[in-house]
Amino acid sequence: MSKQTTIIGVLAVLIVISGCNMVGQQKTYSPKESKLPATERYILTPKAPTEPRINGAKVFGVRPGSPFLFTIPATGQRPLVFAADNLPQGLTIDSSTGLITGTLTTPGIYNVTLKAQNARGIATREFKIVIGDKIALTPPMGWNSWNCWAANVSDKNVRASAKAMIDSGLVNHGWTYINIDDTWEGSRGGPLNAIQPNKKFPDMKGLCDYIHSLGLKSGIYSTPWITTYGGYIGGSSDNEDGSWEKIEGYENYSKKNHRVGKFAFDSNDARQLAEWGFDYLKYDWNPNDEINTKRMANALRASGRDIVYSLSNSAPFNKAAAWAKLANCWRTTGDIRDVWSKTQLPPSESQWAQGVFDIWKQHERWAPFNGPGHWNDADMLVVGKVGWGSPHPTKLKPDEQYTHISLWCLWSAPMLLGCPLDQLDNFTLNLLTNDEVLALNQDPLGEQAKEIATAGSSKVLAKELEDGSKAAGLFNTGEEPNTVKITWQQLGVTGNQTVRDLWRQKNIGTYKNGFEAVVRPHGVILIKITPAGK
Repeated sequence: MSKQTTIIGVLAVLIVISGCNMVGQQKTYSPKESKLPATERYILTPKAPTEPRINGAKVFGVRPGSPFLFTIPATGQRPLVFAADNLPQGLTIDSSTGLITGTLTTPGIYNVTLKAQNARGIATREFKIVIGDKIALTPPMGWNSWNCWAANVSDKNVRASAKAMIDSGLVNHGWTYINIDDTWEGSRGGPLNAIQPNKKFPDMKGLCDYIHSLGLKSGIYSTPWITTYGGYIGGSSDNEDGSWEKIEGYENYSKKNHRVGKFAFDSNDARQLAEWGFDYLKYDWNPNDEINTKRMANALRASGRDIVYSLSNSAPFNKAAAWAKLANCWRTTGDIRDVWSKTQLPPSESQWAQGVFDIWKQHERWAPFNGPGHWNDADMLVVGKVGWGSPHPTKLKPDEQYTHISLWCLWSAPMLLGCPLDQLDNFTLNLLTNDEVLALNQDPLGEQAKEIATAGSSKVLAKELEDGSKAAGLFNTGEEPNTVKITWQQLGVTGNQTVRDLWRQKNIGTYKNGFEAVVRPHGVILIKITPAGK
């Protein structure tokens, strides 16, 4: 036997032994950044490759006869050329943008193969189009104006955010909706006697057309009350003609007009929203009640356009089954703020607002009601710049932001950004463009992760994915680094499992009985667990 052959044999034995040790022994995963100061912003997600990659939802629902609009989210070196095999008759695709439009009238399921090609290669993905009663088969992802602009929202900054969703590349990762919140309303009128916009929005149909031309969708806000939270006209009135008198001062109009009036105009308003071209309605009042929820649900269905129906705020839990039947999304909590805990808020705000950790504690019990077409909404995201009229960088520490996004993705909760998209910094953009993390949110099963283990400040949330694998978040809610553990028994799996770090997009190794990791304060290690060899 030659010396070279002996060396090769020894190396082979060492490799086998090393692999056995990795599988047979429990080793603690301790990323290099675990010792960084809590305030240091560290980017985890690698840049998308230059080769084409198709991202986003794998299933899309539309009702028969409703306008169809879906943009294929894809990364890779531009230009990309798009195609779709087995696209049903009635739909067309723009090969340069990946925008699929048209109308389908026959209920059914259509299995399509999406394609994206550039000079570096070609990517394909199976895509299911479902024509039937359900829409919002995956949680809505997009932007809402309130957390950054509040009452300062205008046509100008909505258009700027729509353009920035394209320019930043967020659209390539599945971010779709551009939603106007409160304070757009003027007075009731027009051919439909519906709410008309105020001077900040001179051409609502033109705004919707612009958003659609970018391959995005548009959303808007209303309430069944006489007056909105912001002091603008709502969807009902004590006057038969719908007329309304503005009352100055929040305490004054809230006491008098934060109620449903004698005459409701939900049908008028739904038809107007459909004519303008809106795709999403946030319907906001408290407490949400079944009668007014159903009235607007019926009005939206009769409008001739698919409009995602989102209830806000703090939906009563005892009516959860009704919300799941009538609406596409419903708020499970009060309003979010950019802090970890409401103990960090002024007393006046802590009575009604929550931090990320407070939201977490309130949202968990809603898990049985989450699924395709009906989503538990944990409120909007507070990353980037927020400020409700005067935007400032979020007060959440970097690890708290990773936890924030990880939770919403594990929960399959609607994800609406609340920051000016034309002012995104590199850290925030990186946080929002990790396709392996976003895939948990958009997984077709739509399962909300549940807590499967807890020990002091250590918590583990896990859920099943459509491909049979599992996703888990190892969280540390404490103030010091901590080792968080998960066993395969807790997860309901057996045998050797490959563990992948989703934020870092890398395989960590193969483990026999479980996994543990050092997690930073208020931080997370987000993993996917797959049977070894698959």
